[in-house]
Amino acid sequence: MTLPLLIEASELNQHLNNPDLLIVDLSSEENYLKGHIPGAINLPASRLLSGQAPVPNKLPSKNQLQQLCNDIGLTKNSVVVAYDDQKGPLAGRFIWTLHVIGHNSGSMLNGQLASWTAADLLLEASPQHAKAATAYNININPALIADVAFITQHLKAPNVAIWDARSYPEYTGEKVINATKGGHIPGAHHFEWTDCFISADNLRIKPANALLSALKEQGITPDKTIITHCQTHRRSGLTYIVARHLGFNDVRCYDGSWFEWGNLPETPVEK
Repeated sequence: MTLPLLIEASELNQHLNNPDLLIVDLSSEENYLKGHIPGAINLPASRLLSGQAPVPNKLPSKNQLQQLCNDIGLTKNSVVVAYDDQKGPLAGRFIWTLHVIGHNSGSMLNGQLASWTAADLLLEASPQHAKAATAYNININPALIADVAFITQHLKAPNVAIWDARSYPEYTGEKVINATKGGHIPGAHHFEWTDCFISADNLRIKPANALLSALKEQGITPDKTIITHCQTHRRSGLTYIVARHLGFNDVRCYDGSWFEWGNLPETPVEK
């Protein structure tokens, strides 16, 4: 079974009985227990972070990732579909994490749980537990990760575009969150993550042509290496999915994001 990176509720519903399907709900436990897609297991979003100082929002260690895979019952045959209760950034970061460890069969539910209920599809409230699985063979793909060294080396590269997914006040430096300095990485292009949605009330992703056109106006095009980030690589989890959905083949995520860049004394900043 092969599913699109961005899957509609109606298509997901057709595969609920497939034994290879693994649905992961990254909502809070409270919201998960209020109702979730039948068969979905709950994964705390904190499991997507290393939790280690000085930048706790970075990719978990290999051992942490191995334990995560074991806990969700991931196998090489698993076809994963993820959603969350925060408009998609956690689901996006989770799919990026799967890609990083070499598991490319992952999809995000377009519109999150609201699209499922809007289609009058059933929910269940009883918690589900992962199936027992053998240890997943993790192979970290560094081509999907950007760090300070990589970004610094490519600040003036014409074939690289940095996609800053934060709010505009954060981008300009008017608003500073948990950092010693505000602004943006020199040359970074701004396109807020919420601008990827059809509307504030419709959290499905905009049509591809509209997004491609809007991103092109900001200098973010499929022919470039894209480095996407936000404050802690939560919101940029969503922009990673959008870029890959649109056919961008070379997309890296800066998991340190502004929490790291904005607190390092030597990193350059524009306002």
